[in-house]
Amino acid sequence: MPKTIFREYDIRGIYQKELNETTVKKIAYYFAKEVLKAVPSAKYISVGYDARTHSEQLCEWLISGINKAGLEVLTMGMVATPVNYFSNFAEFEGKTTSASIMITGSHNPPEYNGFKITIDKQPFFGDDIYALGDIVVNSDINIEDNTTSIDINAKEQYINYMIENFSHLKLEDKKFVFDCGNGAAGSVIRDILDGLNINHNLMYETPDGTFPNHHPDPSDEHNLVDIKKELSSNNYALGFAYDGDADRIAVLSPKYNFKGDVLAIFFSRFIENPTVIGEVKCSQIMYDTINSYGTAIMYKTGHSNLKVKIKETNASFAAEVSGHLFFNDRYFGYDDAIYATLRALELLDNGFDYDKEYEKLPQLFSTDEININTTEELKFKTIDDLKENLANPPKDFPIIKEIINVDGVRVVFENGWGLVRASNTTPKLVTRFEANTKENALLYQEKLLELI
Repeated sequence: MPKTIFREYDIRGIYQKELNETTVKKIAYYFAKEVLKAVPSAKYISVGYDARTHSEQLCEWLISGINKAGLEVLTMGMVATPVNYFSNFAEFEGKTTSASIMITGSHNPPEYNGFKITIDKQPFFGDDIYALGDIVVNSDINIEDNTTSIDINAKEQYINYMIENFSHLKLEDKKFVFDCGNGAAGSVIRDILDGLNINHNLMYETPDGTFPNHHPDPSDEHNLVDIKKELSSNNYALGFAYDGDADRIAVLSPKYNFKGDVLAIFFSRFIENPTVIGEVKCSQIMYDTINSYGTAIMYKTGHSNLKVKIKETNASFAAEVSGHLFFNDRYFGYDDAIYATLRALELLDNGFDYDKEYEKLPQLFSTDEININTTEELKFKTIDDLKENLANPPKDFPIIKEIINVDGVRVVFENGWGLVRASNTTPKLVTRFEANTKENALLYQEKLLELI
């Protein structure tokens, strides 16, 4: 078992090769022990899984490990990740959970799976996951099968919550399209939209872990071809696309794809005195705009990092460019693409014109996210080497105004910026560039990549 499956903000690996019966049972057992340390009165851990073909098997192994540790499991079956998070804030016939595990490979290829974990409503990540990995790797405990668990209907409570909190929407005269990508969004979205009388066309609604129509990653434009085609031909007001476990969203009009940092501007305008957390990949336009009427904070990429920062600062909202959107205003502070959909529809219901408001924003040129393949062993070392090279750059290197080391290296130039950071989920370097002109953005890209 490679220790690299224990990542910064979740556990992720290839089914059977890395996430096998022995490993998964140990992870569950030692995680349950951590829950008892953090919450001595704990009785239950809630567990749900996404649509991947091996998720149900992983669930059985997790249940065995948790039972071995002396806790009980509240099982919710196949659900979206936000439903799993929601279980931490709900009650099931008098039972409340002290921790949760969501079995999901998110937007990774079908052979991958993994675990997104919370204790006491907060992410279990970073040093805690690494320490858990050390214990698991060095353990020789044998855990027998014991799949006894308590079924709960978290999905029904979640659906009812959404309908109750957005019953004021009056959108019967508009039409919307939703691309579920054969992911877990399809397990809840129809019931919510029907309950709110929202006119909808659901594409690829049936959850299918082989993802037969396209890869479930809406941050990749290639996966939006079908919904863009539908948007352009059928008079829809907006379109929405989801990743495999429905914690990331793409929001589209027939003209534009509104990235997470743009949506942060839109949503924050309707929150009084907003404090908004953005990741290092967010546009400078987002930070400058929000700072003109609220407070914008730059922080690390990663859903766990942003959730913890929300709690630390009591921020109203947080966003990643990729479509993780975290509402702490009127919600629980975790990333939920279904809830974000309803807040986006609410803006429209209030007369917000997405295209016009987008066109009012300052126009900068931004590259798409550019990934560079490397290895788990080399990716962080490369960032350290880059920092050294930037201390004494070549003579023809663009003038550096500031270097931000919040997460990787964000180099601020005279007319824009460039970012290089190590991915915490894949063996890649992630880069993005933004400037006042395409030529400057490509220049910054060229010069930073030369240093790498």
